[in-house]
Amino acid sequence: MPSRVLDWIDLPRTLSRRMLRTPLILVNGLAEQSESWFANERHLARRFDLRLPEVLDYDGEALHRWIDAGHDVTIDFLARRLEAYLDESVQRPPCHLAASSLGCQVALTYAAANPAKVDRLVLICPSGLHGGENLPMIDGVRRSRYDDLVASVFHESGSAHGRLVGAFERKFQNRRWKKGVLKTLRGTVGHSVGHLLDRVDRPTLVIWGADDQILSDVPGSIRAASRIPGVRQVVVPRCGHAPQIEKSRLVNRLIDRFLKDRLGRTPKSMDPARFLESAARRDATSRHSSSTPLLSPSS
Repeated sequence: MPSRVLDWIDLPRTLSRRMLRTPLILVNGLAEQSESWFANERHLARRFDLRLPEVLDYDGEALHRWIDAGHDVTIDFLARRLEAYLDESVQRPPCHLAASSLGCQVALTYAAANPAKVDRLVLICPSGLHGGENLPMIDGVRRSRYDDLVASVFHESGSAHGRLVGAFERKFQNRRWKKGVLKTLRGTVGHSVGHLLDRVDRPTLVIWGADDQILSDVPGSIRAASRIPGVRQVVVPRCGHAPQIEKSRLVNRLIDRFLKDRLGRTPKSMDPARFLESAARRDATSRHSSSTPLLSPSS
């Protein structure tokens, strides 16, 4: 029998398997969807009903209609965009949400307002929990220094994938895209979702990069995230602000196992308590060194 006929006969079974999968929604941060999840999409699509909504598309019509009407691009605006997408496209809530950086603020805002529509949350290097951010994105957009911008996200410069550098090089030539970026930065920088943390009662996994240079206070952010009821946290060694790219295999496994409630004990190398102890020792050593006089009283 021809293979096309066999595929057609098996189609209801294939569709049934897909429909039984829990929807997993990926929410990007300041980097857009294609640049945020290219190292994860194929793996996760085999295990979940994967969706990548364009909630934040700097060249998109919806964003620019909002900007041209004189409105600010805020976290609340982006959360409403996510809500509209989910109401239209996900007919079988609850769904899983996985987000990175700024997208975590959007996901947390939605989850706090719609707890019955969210099953589990994965937050990757979330901003807005505690402290500020070091944003080379602003200088990179204004000066078209896309190579420095991409490299700043990673612990090792070699992880600044050529795909990302090439993508930003092309997009930086687009004045409309740059306008969308700068308007988004202006409306979202400094926003905090700290007040929402104890209201998020969904099982949550937070993944941090131990060498994140974008978040100004990773230890403080870890302590803030502990306010989420029942949260699990891991700190990925030798990793910057984009673990889903820099350590994609590990992050894919973490997401898969956590969302299926199969995540085991946290290895010592990724234990947040151990990371906090190490950070405290470094801070103490730094304070001691800075308080030690260069010359002794007798000299």
